[in-house]
Amino acid sequence: MFLGHFKIKTKFGLTNLETRQNWIKKTLLECESGKILDVGAGECQYKKYCDHLDYTSQDFNQYNGKGNNLGLQTNTWDVSQVDVISDIISIPLPDDSFDIILCTEVLEHVPDPIAAINEMNRLLKKGGLIIITAPFCSLTHFAPYHFCDGFNSNFFKYHFLERLYYKSITIDVNGNYFEYLSQSYAEDPNYITKLKNIIEQENLKSKF
Repeated sequence: MFLGHFKIKTKFGLTNLETRQNWIKKTLLECESGKILDVGAGECQYKKYCDHLDYTSQDFNQYNGKGNNLGLQTNTWDVSQVDVISDIISIPLPDDSFDIILCTEVLEHVPDPIAAINEMNRLLKKGGLIIITAPFCSLTHFAPYHFCDGFNSNFFKYHFLERLYYKSITIDVNGNYFEYLSQSYAEDPNYITKLKNIIEQENLKSKF
């Protein structure tokens, strides 16, 4: 009999970022031409896939990589390439200015994401394309500029199809609950312990 320690090598729950970036790259490269606005662009990491497009970036330029030192932070954050510095709900550009609007992993950092969607809709030309990625659930990051999660398919169906009357939307799901737990543990090894403590505290409260 042999007793020992071993590690299971797996990428389960660790491919969310790679999958998302590949999807964004593919989607941008498939855009034939036109003017694109990268909303909440930050470090403009997707500009390199927009050489065939007339690219403009926007950000509020308040995050510096350290935030309030709570949650996950990047430590450094370079916004020197941003073209338009403004609040996402009040971008100083004319109506119907862009053929494509890109907004990736931004809505959770906005106090009023619905107002942000309205502003993007204002700037988009009729028949244009909005490309959005947003988390259904994530650990606190970029705090204090992290306000909400829970962007499920019904949120986008309601706001774009029912409220704003878009012709169609396509939703691609990236990951699931168990992959989220795995990713969260990889980002914060104490995550499971913290989650267990929260559950125990809530169970204790329910007894009284």
